[in-house]
Amino acid sequence: MDTELLLRLLAAIVCGGCIGLEREYRAKEAGFRTHFLVALGSSLFTIVSIHGFADIVTSGIPTSYDPSRIASQIVTGIGFIGAGTIIFQRHVIRGLTTASGLWVTSAIGMACGAGMYELSIATTILVLICLELLNIIIPRYGKKDANIIFSATNIETAKIAIAALSETNYDNKTRVTIEKDKAKDAYNVTIDAWVKRKYFPKNIIEALEKINGIEIISIE
Repeated sequence: MDTELLLRLLAAIVCGGCIGLEREYRAKEAGFRTHFLVALGSSLFTIVSIHGFADIVTSGIPTSYDPSRIASQIVTGIGFIGAGTIIFQRHVIRGLTTASGLWVTSAIGMACGAGMYELSIATTILVLICLELLNIIIPRYGKKDANIIFSATNIETAKIAIAALSETNYDNKTRVTIEKDKAKDAYNVTIDAWVKRKYFPKNIIEALEKINGIEIISIE
């Protein structure tokens, strides 16, 4: 076995695994195993694309051999995997960062397969730095998609609660749904909104607990 080619595969495993560990630590859908497999597979495909058909090229047989053809198909294949990690739930799209991480991990694996070690390592470090910085900055200053469900004894109480919550860092993207629960003779309120991460969900709970006739069902 060619030692250099084996080194390229190992480099892909290490780089992809580092990103996967960070994702695993953050309890994301695609973790360590997914990322190192994506990097390893991309690296192997790239190696096969470059070296796997060398005999055909040196044989003198007329051919339109293009070493970048397989590599270009890797990008398409990763697109399908990435799409599978994106979830649309309760008017909220989740998994875009995970899908992007797999896409970059695939590119790093391809770079390892081409023997571009310095570029692969530098990209891996940049990805980890950016992900960790975002996890520090966003919880303090960013906003998140929140889904709040509670019940009110009457429509007036529901409106009071909605008005109170509108003062706790909501923006213009808020979606409010009120449904009558005939079984309990109450009104169920569902709110999808952008809220400040720094105070969530403490500020929501405190605002609702101050109002009589409100029962919190779920806050996510």
